[in-house]
Amino acid sequence: MKKWSLFLLRLSIGLLVFWWGLDKITNPEHALGVSDAFYFGILSQAWLLPILGAAQMLVAVAYIVGFQRHWVDWVVTLINTGSMLGVWKSVLDPFGHVLEGTNALFFPSLTVFAGCLVLIAFRGEEELVLDRR
Repeated sequence: MKKWSLFLLRLSIGLLVFWWGLDKITNPEHALGVSDAFYFGILSQAWLLPILGAAQMLVAVAYIVGFQRHWVDWVVTLINTGSMLGVWKSVLDPFGHVLEGTNALFFPSLTVFAGCLVLIAFRGEEELVLDRR
């Protein structure tokens, strides 16, 4: 049960990162809007998004299969940390009782971040990965 639970956690987080990378390539207008709305426009360069998307997709595939976990896990954690920080109001106040502009659908960013940490903490316990020792 443990090996499949860890694999499913790795797969689901990896797919999330993969799909957001694919979005940067296939729907750059959407990715620009997300960057403008949540990340202060830091990545709002149309020429840059496909490059970042492709890199993100490669990292996601490496993450899913468990390749070079000692650094790929941290890269995915940083990606998801950035996503969580971009929607911090929704993490602190998902229903907007105090803060404006929140969305309860962004609250799971905290869960994804925690899942990344779980996979780092249990790296030695995983069996269904390429770089298993």
